[in-house]
Formats: sequence, structure tokens, C-alpha cells
Amino acid sequence: MTEIDDMADIADYVQKAHEIAFKHGFWEVDKEPNFAEKIMLIVTELAECVQEDRQDKRVDEEIADVFIRLFDLCGYMFPNIEHEIKKKMKINENRSYKHNRKY
Repeated sequence: MTEIDDMADIADYVQKAHEIAFKHGFWEVDKEPNFAEKIMLIVTELAECVQEDRQDKRVDEEIADVFIRLFDLCGYMFPNIEHEIKKKMKINENRSYKHNRKY
């Protein structure tokens, strides 16, 4: 197992975040995970970012929590997400300004 300080790529973070979350009870061995619940945990972390910002506090720790929750979910459902991220970034690189949308 890769130590946290030695992680080199997204796959390492995905694997480690999922391992830690599993060890701390966020996944149950004999129960199918609730996808909506996992997504809402990510949304909750984003909401906490907004609350911190509203109070003129730093949001970097909350942003880190968002990544950790995403990495955890990917560890269970999308272990090869790094490949998909690279593929999508290549697509986005060649898309039009704001993808031809207002925002």
C-alpha cells in the first residue's frame, strides 16, 4: 500500500481514499451502496465550502474533503477514473468557448 506522502497519481489517491473510508465504516461489506447518498456526501462538502467562504474563512480544507469523497467513490465505482479524466480533458481542450453556452 502506498503511503499518503508517497502517492504519485490519481489512482493512488483513489485507492487510498477508498481504503481509509472503508476502514472507517463508510462502506458496508454486505450492503449495496446508495449512489445518491455517496453523491450527496460530496455535495455536502461543497456546501461546507460555501459556508466557509461566506464567513471569509479558507476553503482549502473543504475542497480537499470534496476530492477525498470523490476519490473514495471512484475507488468503489470507477477505479480507472484517471484514464477517463485525461480523455475528457482532451475533449474539453478542443471545445468552443464556454461550450457555446451562456455560463
